Amino acid sequence: QVQLAESGGGLVQAGGSLRLSCARSGGTSTIYHMGWFRQAPGKEREFVAAINWSYDSPWYGDPAKGRFVITRNIAQNTMYLQMNYLKLGDTAVYYCAAARSVGELIAGTVDYWGQGTQVTVSS
Repeated sequence: QVQLAESGGGLVQAGGSLRLSCARSGGTSTIYHMGWFRQAPGKEREFVAAINWSYDSPWYGDPAKGRFVITRNIAQNTMYLQMNYLKLGDTAVYYCAAARSVGELIAGTVDYWGQGTQVTVSS
């Protein structure tokens, strides 16, 4: 069983930065690719970014392109999302996700979800 624990959310002013972390525990004998989704109030969950755990290759959804950077630390089984130039529209609950297929992960077919961390961007 895999557990995902997000941290790093909070309140930030527009234009500022935050770094989210997602620590994975359990199921370490299986390679899981990891990523981030977000869900704002009244909106559907949307893909933000993903990383191929083996090859360290990133994928970015439209919300992240040019502003966010996804990285991972294999030794610590931890993934990060550096979010820069934050906008009011980035306010959402950010979820960590893991899947055995990168393609399925990006499509939202996820094996495991974290509990989410709130990011609030203020003006």
